Amino acid sequence: MRQPLTVLAAAALAAVLLPATASATPGSGVTGTILAKKTIGNTDYTLREVTIQPGGYTGWHFHDGTLYAYVKSGTLTHNLADCSIDGVYGTGRTFSESPGQVHIGRNLGSTPMVLEVLYVLPAGSPLSEDAPDPGCGF
Repeated sequence: MRQPLTVLAAAALAAVLLPATASATPGSGVTGTILAKKTIGNTDYTLREVTIQPGGYTGWHFHDGTLYAYVKSGTLTHNLADCSIDGVYGTGRTFSESPGQVHIGRNLGSTPMVLEVLYVLPAGSPLSEDAPDPGCGF
């Protein structure tokens, strides 16, 4: 019963509105735990808690579907492949990531950053896809 309720709660969060580590540009200080996973039709819904330690980062990557995230604690700095910062998200903030958008998530703070992420992906897709480092210098 917990799994359907968790997925439903995450879907509700998505309605009101992060990563496996990329090996091509390895991340550092990132862990993730899958809390729930459900496939409906041709879509996988995965709820995952992602923690990035101070100074940690995800590595450059993208997703095959849309992600919806809630910052449970800490602050996430989110950069795009053109090196621009497209968001700095603190505790209680939500954001989404579009399919195919190359990005990196970084914790520039002094405390662990924890995200609750709902991945809405085509069935069978990996949680993330590696992307080359665009040369931003971080």
